[in-house]
Amino acid sequence: MDMLTGAQITEADLADWRQLGQGLHTRYRIGDFAAGARFVAALAEAGDAGGHHPRVTLGEGYADLKLISDDAVYRDGEGVEHLVSWVTQRDVDLARRITEIAAAQGVDADPASLTTIELALDTASSSRVAPFWAALLTGGTAAMGRGSTGDDVRDATGQTPILWFQDTEEHDPPRQRFHLDVWVAPEVAGQRIAAAVAAGGVVVDDSQAPSYVVVADLDGNRACVCTSQRPASEG
Repeated sequence: MDMLTGAQITEADLADWRQLGQGLHTRYRIGDFAAGARFVAALAEAGDAGGHHPRVTLGEGYADLKLISDDAVYRDGEGVEHLVSWVTQRDVDLARRITEIAAAQGVDADPASLTTIELALDTASSSRVAPFWAALLTGGTAAMGRGSTGDDVRDATGQTPILWFQDTEEHDPPRQRFHLDVWVAPEVAGQRIAAAVAAGGVVVDDSQAPSYVVVADLDGNRACVCTSQRPASEG
């Protein structure tokens, strides 16, 4: 099934869900663990009916859900098809069904409270260093390039954050090589940036807002606050 574009995901108008990184995410507030288990059981039935299931993290008072397809089709500039991990219409349809189940059970969505972290390593030679990071983070090299057209390290179990590689020119250390991509719901990005600044940080570059804003700590270490929206400069 074809991967959806960011615009198509936005147009789907999924009130309970936010695109954070490659997938759709939401958090539902539940009364207790037992109520959460009943909610998840209903989700399992819906998933069985559609042949697709959410990834669920159940805790005390909440259930975090992620929807993503590991067989989404991406076509490159030459028309070659690649299987990637991304949002498809299958995920959108299930998201809508889950929203209906939550409403029927009186479960409230709180997607703005979610944060997704990705690791980004600046390197001019990702293919050379990626096997090391895949083995270090997941115990083997199978995670290298999984669900991606590049060398990204993506743990199939979701135990570790995605590690992707930012292309750079060759350079001599020292230089910051790692940075965090902090994915949040668009409506809370400004609050998150303001909180970081109030805690001593600075905004380094907001030219691509609201897609991402580069912030730094007092030592100059940088991170990006990211959303699914396009830069304002692109209209």
